[in-house]
Amino acid sequence: MGTAKLLGGFLAIIFVAYACFQIVPPMMANYSFQDDLHTVALMDSGNMQKTEEDIRTDVMRKVREHELPIDPRQITVQRINTPGMSAVFVSADYSVTVNLPGYSFDMHFTPDSGNK
Repeated sequence: MGTAKLLGGFLAIIFVAYACFQIVPPMMANYSFQDDLHTVALMDSGNMQKTEEDIRTDVMRKVREHELPIDPRQITVQRINTPGMSAVFVSADYSVTVNLPGYSFDMHFTPDSGNK
Protein backbone atom coordinates (compact mmCIF):
# COMPACT_ATOMS: atom_id res chain seq x y z
CA MET A 1 0.00 0.00 0.00
CA GLY A 2 2.78 2.45 0.92
CA THR A 3 4.70 1.66 -2.27
CA ALA A 4 1.61 2.34 -4.42
CA LYS A 5 1.08 5.74 -2.76
CA LEU A 6 4.74 6.60 -3.18
CA LEU A 7 4.67 5.61 -6.85
CA GLY A 8 1.41 7.51 -7.41
CA GLY A 9 2.82 10.63 -5.77
CA PHE A 10 6.00 10.39 -7.79
CA LEU A 11 4.03 10.04 -11.05
CA ALA A 12 1.84 13.02 -10.10
CA ILE A 13 4.92 15.17 -9.50
CA ILE A 14 6.41 14.10 -12.83
CA PHE A 15 3.13 14.89 -14.63
CA VAL A 16 2.91 18.37 -13.03
CA ALA A 17 6.54 19.11 -13.95
CA TYR A 18 5.95 17.96 -17.55
CA ALA A 19 2.77 20.04 -17.77
CA CYS A 20 4.68 23.10 -16.54
CA PHE A 21 7.35 22.56 -19.21
CA GLN A 22 4.57 22.50 -21.84
CA ILE A 23 2.48 25.42 -20.53
CA VAL A 24 5.02 27.97 -19.28
CA PRO A 25 6.95 28.61 -22.56
CA PRO A 26 3.88 29.86 -24.52
CA MET A 27 2.93 32.07 -21.58
CA MET A 28 6.42 33.57 -21.36
CA ALA A 29 6.59 34.08 -25.13
CA ASN A 30 3.25 35.91 -24.98
CA TYR A 31 4.46 38.09 -22.10
CA SER A 32 7.63 39.03 -23.99
CA PHE A 33 5.69 39.58 -27.23
CA GLN A 34 3.27 41.92 -25.44
CA ASP A 35 6.24 43.94 -24.18
CA ASP A 36 7.55 44.13 -27.76
CA LEU A 37 4.12 45.27 -29.00
CA HIS A 38 4.19 48.10 -26.50
CA THR A 39 7.68 49.10 -27.67
CA VAL A 40 6.71 48.99 -31.37
CA ALA A 41 3.58 51.07 -30.73
CA LEU A 42 5.53 53.60 -28.68
CA MET A 43 8.33 53.96 -31.25
CA ASP A 44 6.04 54.05 -34.29
CA SER A 45 3.52 56.50 -32.83
CA GLY A 46 6.02 59.31 -33.15
CA ASN A 47 6.92 58.46 -36.74
CA MET A 48 4.20 59.81 -39.02
CA GLN A 49 5.99 58.43 -42.09
CA LYS A 50 5.14 54.84 -41.14
CA THR A 51 1.91 53.47 -42.51
CA GLU A 52 -0.23 50.85 -40.79
CA GLU A 53 1.30 48.24 -43.12
CA ASP A 54 4.83 49.31 -42.08
CA ILE A 55 3.84 48.91 -38.43
CA ARG A 56 2.34 45.49 -39.19
CA THR A 57 5.68 44.53 -40.80
CA ASP A 58 7.52 45.62 -37.63
CA VAL A 59 5.17 43.48 -35.54
CA MET A 60 5.63 40.49 -37.85
CA ARG A 61 9.39 40.82 -37.34
CA LYS A 62 8.79 40.43 -33.60
CA VAL A 63 6.44 37.48 -34.27
CA ARG A 64 9.23 35.68 -36.12
CA GLU A 65 11.68 36.43 -33.27
CA HIS A 66 9.34 34.75 -30.78
CA GLU A 67 8.33 31.99 -33.22
CA LEU A 68 4.61 32.59 -32.63
CA PRO A 69 1.83 31.13 -34.82
CA ILE A 70 0.50 34.51 -35.95
CA ASP A 71 -0.58 35.42 -39.46
CA PRO A 72 -0.45 39.10 -40.58
CA ARG A 73 -4.26 39.07 -40.81
CA GLN A 74 -4.41 38.39 -37.05
CA ILE A 75 -2.71 41.70 -36.26
CA THR A 76 -4.79 44.84 -35.79
CA VAL A 77 -3.12 48.23 -36.18
CA GLN A 78 -4.92 51.51 -35.46
CA ARG A 79 -3.31 54.91 -35.84
CA ILE A 80 -5.04 57.66 -33.87
CA ASN A 81 -4.14 61.17 -34.92
CA THR A 82 -5.38 64.18 -33.00
CA PRO A 83 -3.94 67.69 -33.08
CA GLY A 84 -0.74 67.66 -31.08
CA MET A 85 -0.83 63.93 -30.37
CA SER A 86 -0.40 60.72 -32.27
CA ALA A 87 -0.89 57.21 -30.94
CA VAL A 88 -0.67 53.70 -32.33
CA PHE A 89 -2.64 50.75 -30.97
CA VAL A 90 -1.47 47.26 -31.93
CA SER A 91 -3.13 43.98 -30.98
CA ALA A 92 -2.95 40.36 -32.02
CA ASP A 93 -5.18 37.35 -31.51
CA TYR A 94 -3.76 33.84 -31.60
CA SER A 95 -3.91 30.39 -30.02
CA VAL A 96 -1.23 27.85 -29.14
CA THR A 97 -2.04 24.15 -28.84
CA VAL A 98 -0.57 22.45 -25.77
CA ASN A 99 -0.25 18.66 -25.96
CA LEU A 100 -0.20 16.72 -22.72
CA PRO A 101 -0.32 12.92 -22.47
CA GLY A 102 -3.92 11.98 -23.18
CA TYR A 103 -5.13 15.60 -23.35
CA SER A 104 -4.54 18.63 -25.54
CA PHE A 105 -5.98 22.12 -25.33
CA ASP A 106 -5.63 25.56 -26.88
CA MET A 107 -4.25 28.51 -24.98
CA HIS A 108 -5.79 31.69 -26.39
CA PHE A 109 -3.82 34.95 -26.21
CA THR A 110 -4.81 38.52 -27.11
CA PRO A 111 -1.77 40.72 -26.48
CA ASP A 112 -2.06 44.43 -27.16
CA SER A 113 0.11 47.49 -26.91
CA GLY A 114 -2.02 49.31 -24.38
CA ASN A 115 -1.01 52.57 -26.05
CA LYS A 116 -4.46 53.79 -27.04
